[in-house]
Amino acid sequence: MAGPQGTQDADLSSIVVAGLPVDRGEEVLTTEALAFVAGLHRRFEPRRRELLALRRERRARIAAEGALDFLPETAAVRAGEWKVAPVPRALQDRRVEITGPTDRKMVVNALNSGARVWLADFEDASAPTWHNVVDGQINLIDAFERRIDFASDAGKSYALRPDAELATVVVRPRGWHLDEAHLLVDGEPVAGAFVDFGLYFFHNAARLLARGAEDPNSGPYFYLPKTESHLEARLWNEVFTHAQQALGVEHGTIKATVLIETITAAFEMDEILYELRDHAAGLNAGRWDYLFSIIKNLRDAGERYVLPDRNSVGMTSPFMRAYAQLLVQTCHRRGAHAIGGMAAFIPSRRDPEVNAAAMEKVTADKEREAGNGFDGSWVAHPDLVPVCRASFDAVLGDRPHQKDVLPAGEVTAAELLDIAGAGGSCTAAGLHNAVQVGVRYIEAWLRGLGAVGIFNMMEDAATAEISRSQIWQWIYNGVVLDTGAKVTPDLVRDLVATELAELRAELGDQAYEAGRWTEAAGLFEQVALADEFVDFLTLPGYALLG
Repeated sequence: MAGPQGTQDADLSSIVVAGLPVDRGEEVLTTEALAFVAGLHRRFEPRRRELLALRRERRARIAAEGALDFLPETAAVRAGEWKVAPVPRALQDRRVEITGPTDRKMVVNALNSGARVWLADFEDASAPTWHNVVDGQINLIDAFERRIDFASDAGKSYALRPDAELATVVVRPRGWHLDEAHLLVDGEPVAGAFVDFGLYFFHNAARLLARGAEDPNSGPYFYLPKTESHLEARLWNEVFTHAQQALGVEHGTIKATVLIETITAAFEMDEILYELRDHAAGLNAGRWDYLFSIIKNLRDAGERYVLPDRNSVGMTSPFMRAYAQLLVQTCHRRGAHAIGGMAAFIPSRRDPEVNAAAMEKVTADKEREAGNGFDGSWVAHPDLVPVCRASFDAVLGDRPHQKDVLPAGEVTAAELLDIAGAGGSCTAAGLHNAVQVGVRYIEAWLRGLGAVGIFNMMEDAATAEISRSQIWQWIYNGVVLDTGAKVTPDLVRDLVATELAELRAELGDQAYEAGRWTEAAGLFEQVALADEFVDFLTLPGYALLG
């Protein structure tokens, strides 16, 4: 494969791989690939840092004003009649998408799942150890080359189905806020987003396009996480334009779906699609991170923004319904796909009652999304693929999407911010669950696992963020629970100590000591109880990953 323009003159001596060696890592961390990533860093890192500073400034304004609104300076974009560029055949029908990390077993299972799209995740469903980062890239290349078949230690065989039956791969790189400490350029860590995108695009763009004539599932496609403004989408567009030029790929070949998983992005959906209009494939309702973002941005804006138990807030809550309606309206008006949110329930093959309840909830969720105009939706488990497909088949039939559906009614800023209208309450059971999920997820994350089944739910970093940020908000606002107890740091510490004692009894001393429970509890208390709110738990957590 040809290297990027200018790599012959790149200063490779200032590129340092600081991570421990990964088996076959040299196949990914080639001189040419590292030079390409270094080029992204040198060209775009200053702007990334400016945008992160703008996030902090905007958050300060929200704290001072206690409100958000649509941007007056971009009114012309919202009023315009433009549309995004058409998407290739592989991204026309997206009625079922499955998500998951890029470990070898998941790669095979996701591609074979029957879903139309697999979100290959380097972000919230993957703990960013250097091994996971590099090994995930190796696994994707092996999948495209059909050399990923393997047998587990238990003797179970994993093999890919024929190409025509495989899901289309859409890669989610890390968000703008995360650095990759194991790759340094000019003495600075490279953004995780540049590493994940750069390595994947460099190694696979030509490979995928070469297969394009025979394989309609091939192409360099991406999901963009944690976007907070159209200016951040503009930076991604500039990265895409540069990367395509550098590798001689036709402009607009890259297609990206943006997760609307921050409250600030919800007010800039039109603008985000506009900035990416040559490369935009759609928007996704990233519901879990969206709840986290609401808490984070409005945590100190008053009681009317206090979120009740997270398990009591669903897509039928008025403010979430408004968010979904606006997303479908915006996408379909602009010719883009609207993709629904995650069904995080995990079916139980051992407990029929749990399984039946999970299937019922997922069916209701997906039928509601299909009926509300979404073109497809997410699941976290292969067993849920047929459930989601049936819901969308019933509405779509043979059509690949329903972009002709445009929900009526104008969504206002007040509706998007009507947290109080969600109803629900703050309960002792909800607080207990937040502690359990937070501690158990963080412990698994510290061991390198990013997607974890907890209480029949597939939890990732987003749901752990909701758990700890909700506790912070409840403490800050002096919330009184249904039991009459006030949420305080001491109450939370007592619950954490109780959870650790119960885990020791449940696991046994030996298994408990083999885990990272003490570190997990310490990190959870740090991000849930600190006087100053920590933007992302993965920032202090990253130093503990090793």
